[in-house]
Amino acid sequence: MKKATQRKDVLFETAARLFYQHGYRATGVDTIAAESGIGKMTLYRHYPSKDDLIVAYLRESDRVFWEQFEVATQGAVTPHAKLLGFFAALQAYVLTPECHGCPFLNVASEYPEHDYTGHQIARQHKAAVRARFVRLAEEAGARQPDALADALVLLMDGAYMAARVFGASPESPAAHLAEAARLAIVAHCGEQ
Repeated sequence: MKKATQRKDVLFETAARLFYQHGYRATGVDTIAAESGIGKMTLYRHYPSKDDLIVAYLRESDRVFWEQFEVATQGAVTPHAKLLGFFAALQAYVLTPECHGCPFLNVASEYPEHDYTGHQIARQHKAAVRARFVRLAEEAGARQPDALADALVLLMDGAYMAARVFGASPESPAAHLAEAARLAIVAHCGEQ
């Protein structure tokens, strides 16, 4: 049982790395099997299809996102500071070579069909992030919390796309993400 769990973990970690670095469509099950050193029969025993692997990866990416959100905001005592903390942490991440964009944007762009399960998970994730931004904007006293949340979602997603386009280059527009978020927050909530 332990060996089967270890194989499943290796398959998942390999697929996750390949999906994130190279894309979902560009990563086939043959590549996952070869890179993991685990046969396709074993892969299909744990994940009946590539789509099942994509869904598992997106669900884990969602869990990790919220875990990192909590870490980035845990020391902040006000909603205003929580938003600033999140964007400071995001800026630091998107300027690293480890960042290959957003797994949810990536899946939605590779699978634009709205009925595709991965696209639906991406949409649910983005809606949950927007809802958290709305709540924090309301708590921070924003005059138009929905508008601020929308601006913050666009800044976040723009930073992820900048990471995909520019990589870790200091010329990336994402180098100014935290300041852009601060200006949007101040415009809606005032200085705090």
